[in-house]
Amino acid sequence: MTTHRVRTSFAASALAIAALASAGLVAAGGPASATGDTVGNEAGTSAPSAIAVATATAARNVSAAAGADLQWGDCPASVKPGEGQRCATLSVPLDHSDPTGPRIDLAVSRLASARPEARRGTLLVIPGGPGSSGVQRLAQKGAALAKETGGAYDLVAFDPRGVGGSAKARCGLADEDRWMVTLRSWPAADGSIGSNVERARRIAEACGRNGGAMLRSLTTANQVRDMEVLRRALGEPKVSAWATSYGTYVAARYAQEHPHRTDRWVLDSSADPDPRRVAYGWLADMAKGAEDRFPDFAAWASHPDREAEGLRLADAPEDVRALVVGLAARLDREPRATAVPGAPLTGAAFRQALQSALYSDAAFPGFARLVGQALDPKGVPVLPPELTGAMPDEAAAIMVGVICNDVDWPRSVPAYARAVAADRARHPLTGGMPVNVTPCAFWKGGAVEKPVRLTDDGPSNILMIQNLRDPSTPYSSGLKMREALGERARMVSVDRGGHGVYLVGAGGAGNACGDRTVTRFLLTGERPETDVRC
Repeated sequence: MTTHRVRTSFAASALAIAALASAGLVAAGGPASATGDTVGNEAGTSAPSAIAVATATAARNVSAAAGADLQWGDCPASVKPGEGQRCATLSVPLDHSDPTGPRIDLAVSRLASARPEARRGTLLVIPGGPGSSGVQRLAQKGAALAKETGGAYDLVAFDPRGVGGSAKARCGLADEDRWMVTLRSWPAADGSIGSNVERARRIAEACGRNGGAMLRSLTTANQVRDMEVLRRALGEPKVSAWATSYGTYVAARYAQEHPHRTDRWVLDSSADPDPRRVAYGWLADMAKGAEDRFPDFAAWASHPDREAEGLRLADAPEDVRALVVGLAARLDREPRATAVPGAPLTGAAFRQALQSALYSDAAFPGFARLVGQALDPKGVPVLPPELTGAMPDEAAAIMVGVICNDVDWPRSVPAYARAVAADRARHPLTGGMPVNVTPCAFWKGGAVEKPVRLTDDGPSNILMIQNLRDPSTPYSSGLKMREALGERARMVSVDRGGHGVYLVGAGGAGNACGDRTVTRFLLTGERPETDVRC
């Protein structure tokens, strides 16, 4: 049989990377379904479906040949590779249950150990998203990780299907449906969701019409299968991993399906893996996450040190909250023109800018400046880059594709309207967006496969690390992952805010205790005897 290969450019759009990075965990396994039929057993089962077993068997039969495809060379300039970083292409089946059918290319990158005598294996750097680039993350974090681990590992990452330099899907969406503030379902100024419903239906119909088998192949389970093909291509009997955000769910799924292929496994900023809450529940949790995290910004923005910087918004933290909530309501009624024609600062755009800023203390000054500009009658607000234009169609496709293909979402529009009304009253910082309708409510074919329930079966070789005040994966959500993994894991709770914990210390914002604990585990395998707090 003739094998066909889908190729794509290695270069990733800077706007797409910025947009998906700010999108966080939810922009967002199985064989691609060209028909859109739903495959799988009852939700929440841990037993694999027959098709999953067939897919795994087929993948084992063909993956040995994949190693020959990893020919390391120079990375494209668009990657902005770090010193010593090399790139390659990995061929994988579009549909893992049909290994002789069409194939796609995935972008892979490696930073080899500079100390071969100290090397103990390969560590996979697994990005978040869905939609984040592993190759880009290695470029950004590889040098720091290599220094921290002293050359103990070759560091390897790949762009998941649909992302960066890997094969991509397209939905053919109109420009107005590809802005961050429209892909994220921010309710209207009065809290109504009619326009959200219309757009969600329109996006789902376009993706169903134009996405084809490539779009339907964008699933967590397929990313796990692609990881296993990569492991075999690398020739490693086991691999270690550092996974962040959505990547922790991917890594946990891999550890469940291939427990004896895992060496030292780090899950950084985890979400609730309950099959009933995958994707939909992650998005809903962001309302609580914003409430947990906002006091950090309020304390920063009211501190006297901000006075000299021109960024002090109020004298007390509680006054900062009142100011921000009030300004969002005013912008709902009276949007402000910005430095970008056609991109006004609405209440929705303002809340999205806040959501993005809560990810990192380094983003606090930019949001404080935006607040000042919006309050100044003569000021011209300057939007963050991810809010200044439509993202590429391929970026929009991955943003919705994985979360809609992974699980069946609620479909009742009246139920969404009720949830938004309640959430707007309970969590004004996020204005009802986290529980609003998405294209997944109208997704053609629903879930490709049913999600599985994670268990504590397998080796005890997982170390979790979680901030107490995370705007995207709240601490309470991370505790659910901890509970699911049982004796397989230990957890390090870190008393800081932001999304992402390990090696975020540029500018002194990280946590030395948390970093030491993770690094010790990666180097020696030693974990705390019990869960600890840093």
